[in-house]
Amino acid sequence: MSELVLIKNIIKDQMIGKEVTIKGWVKSTRKKKSFSFIVLNDGSNQSGLQIVADAQIPGYDNATNALTGSSLSITGKVVASQGQGQSLELQASVLELLGPADETFPLQKKATSLEFLRENAHLRSRTNTMAAVMRVRSSLAFATHSFFNARDFLYLHTPIITGSDCEGAGEMFKVTTLDLDHLPRNEEGKVDYKKDYYGKDTGLTVSGQLNAETYACGMGRVYTFGPTFRAENSNTPRHASEFWMIEPEVAFFDLEDVANLAIDYIKHLINHALNNNLEDLTFLQSRYKEDLIASLTKVSNSPVNKITYTQAIDILQKAKVDGHHFDFPVEWGSDLQTEHERFLSEKTFDGPVIVTDYPKAIKSFYMKQNSDGKTVRAMDILVPGVGEIIGGSQREDDYGLLLQRINELGLKKEDYWWYLDLRKYGTVPHSGFGLGFERAIMYITGMQNIRDVIAFPRTPGNAEF
Repeated sequence: MSELVLIKNIIKDQMIGKEVTIKGWVKSTRKKKSFSFIVLNDGSNQSGLQIVADAQIPGYDNATNALTGSSLSITGKVVASQGQGQSLELQASVLELLGPADETFPLQKKATSLEFLRENAHLRSRTNTMAAVMRVRSSLAFATHSFFNARDFLYLHTPIITGSDCEGAGEMFKVTTLDLDHLPRNEEGKVDYKKDYYGKDTGLTVSGQLNAETYACGMGRVYTFGPTFRAENSNTPRHASEFWMIEPEVAFFDLEDVANLAIDYIKHLINHALNNNLEDLTFLQSRYKEDLIASLTKVSNSPVNKITYTQAIDILQKAKVDGHHFDFPVEWGSDLQTEHERFLSEKTFDGPVIVTDYPKAIKSFYMKQNSDGKTVRAMDILVPGVGEIIGGSQREDDYGLLLQRINELGLKKEDYWWYLDLRKYGTVPHSGFGLGFERAIMYITGMQNIRDVIAFPRTPGNAEF
């Protein structure tokens, strides 16, 4: 029996002269008088493999009459190709129809919208676009672990169910086993979560950061890479209610240290994709972003500019005076919007830029306060075409200042007792950042909608599949 081989390995290793078996799905069939061409794809590469099948071989009629989407097993000899578009092909000796698809198969050989594919997410892995994106996603997940492992980070699995709202924004999905038709109430008439499974109000995590800090403050360098959830009713192409986050936390790092780590990481992802997923990036460039590879290469090779938030506001206000229109106001104290971030990275610096020292009022409670009393040691990394791609900060390591900030924002001290303990017992300067994995995939693949870079998107009103 011939060895079952992935198509990508046949091409990569140029297995000319070797007898192999491949299994996959029919992309197209062209029938001639005494032979046929079949293009089969097994999901391992973009182009698939062309098979030449003589009409006399076993299984010929069933296989060559199979419609697009049908699955086949094909055994044959790898030979050099005389046709255009491929260096080798498979000279079939045995064809076997494994699973037929009929004419109702939704993904026929015609233009198909991304919205239609989202509605048929169970089948869209068969398309060139989704397969390319998912191969890049898988590759960059591996690159993430390689990056942090090479720098002696501990990979930490933080809890998905938590009683702490890291961002303090109240956008958590509730987790409960209470009977929703007969909710127990306390003396104040509020839901009595003491009778719930965990004995307190719990939800799906919005971030693993606070948990990661506890291990950074005992083991030095840790990172999380897992699902996070936001019950935010946002229907933009950049938001999903379930997404994956990479969050390193590092003891003894200040803001500059963690900013440098973040830049090294995003450049590592870009270079990994360019070196390992060029075929898929070339395809995506041809369909969705014509300068994709050039823009990624430029960011990878560009120096990184660093400015403060105050300097950024000055630049944007000067641009307004010079006639540039922004839809959102530009004033000190307001958060930077995507249009502002893109102006800075595309028009002002034409490359990646780090913005630091944001107003305290627009940032989270855990960020270290500067001596001016107005700003915190926060940073965002902006890249052309996207705007913010990474956000991070130096964490507040002073017990009194952290407690003061918790009280200022009306958060419950009792929910953060363990977090405050870190500042009581051997506190150290420490810093971290967060990268939404889907945002990075969008940037590196050129895709414009977060729903097209995750296998089964979860957005308001959509929990299908």
